[in-house]
Amino acid sequence: MNVFVPSSAPEIGLAAHTAPRGAEEERPAAASARLSRPLLAILTVFWIYVTVSNVLYARSMSLEFDPDGTRMLFAHWDARVVQHLILFPLLLGAIWISLRVGWRPAWRAVPMQLLLGLVFCSVASPLLHDSESIMAVWHGHPVATWMQVPPGHGPDEHEPQSLISPVWVGSATSFLLTYGFALALVTGFALYQRFRDSELRLAALERAWSGARLAALRMQLSPHTLFNLLHTIRGQIGWDPAAAQSMIVQLGDLLRRLLNAGERDFSRLRDELDFARLYLELQQRRFVDRLTLVLPDWAALPRTWVPSLILQPLIENAVTHGLAEHVGPVTVRVEVFESHGGLTLRVMNSMAPGRARQADGVGLRNVRDRLAVHFGDRATFVAQPAQADEWVAEIHMPLLEEGPRSPSSESR
Repeated sequence: MNVFVPSSAPEIGLAAHTAPRGAEEERPAAASARLSRPLLAILTVFWIYVTVSNVLYARSMSLEFDPDGTRMLFAHWDARVVQHLILFPLLLGAIWISLRVGWRPAWRAVPMQLLLGLVFCSVASPLLHDSESIMAVWHGHPVATWMQVPPGHGPDEHEPQSLISPVWVGSATSFLLTYGFALALVTGFALYQRFRDSELRLAALERAWSGARLAALRMQLSPHTLFNLLHTIRGQIGWDPAAAQSMIVQLGDLLRRLLNAGERDFSRLRDELDFARLYLELQQRRFVDRLTLVLPDWAALPRTWVPSLILQPLIENAVTHGLAEHVGPVTVRVEVFESHGGLTLRVMNSMAPGRARQADGVGLRNVRDRLAVHFGDRATFVAQPAQADEWVAEIHMPLLEEGPRSPSSESR
């Protein structure tokens, strides 16, 4: 029976999953020393089924030819049980060697696998005779009497005897098929283990990738924000040192909050808006006559969680692009409200009339990527002009009222 076994089956079908993580390199060598417990359990149950099937088949055939049960046409059931008990360790050894041999390269592995199966099945018939002798001694009967074949059922002594007994051929054929089924069963279980382990490794890699990606996205915010704020403070140093000193103190508080927020995936909505307020106040110190802020009422804010630093890129984009190519007053308005069982965050800013739409910068791409990692298609982000002189950036995301969760659990 030709059964395909992957070359990696010895490493999978053995007790590799019990090895510690620190011994990845030693796992194949250590795993090949013994069969794993699940494989032993599977082979044991399979061999019990084979034993019971053979005993019942022999009994039914004996009753078919001899309904009275006066003649012994087949070996006794206890002799067959002893035969299968002796064959079981041989089966385990053959399966273990087969897994060690593998199937590659085929020109060398296939003959060895066939030879292994033939050796196993060829000893089944002699072991049955030995088992009958053992049980004859056990029951206190002479071996010749116990194993006597009834007249007319044995070979004719006047006919030439074949070198290969038909009984041996039939037994070898039956046990060769049995061995093939056992090998196929072990191979299927090994493939299942490999699939399960690959799924676990894939899930671990996805979690690690999500964490690393979020960390990289958060790290993009720190230098980007710091660069713009330092330029704002530099403009104040020359003509208003006191104001610049005060702004440096505010910048220190902002950076402290930025570092704390960068270590978390989620933060409270109030903390997020408080961080945005600090940034907007720094910008307003520079553009006193041009920048007007409209922030939501703190008492009306829903008690929910949002991805940390998710609003800051939108507010920074509103200030930067709202003031660009525009000498008039600029209003930045932040709105937060619940809608359709979700949370909507909206940042609007006035801009120069007729100004062409700019391509998404680092901040807006950052927002899209983080929302995709956290929520998949359950969150949407739109940044576009609402009117000729107004720009709107809007986030719609699930309402998180139970506290922060990991990116992997949110994705699921």
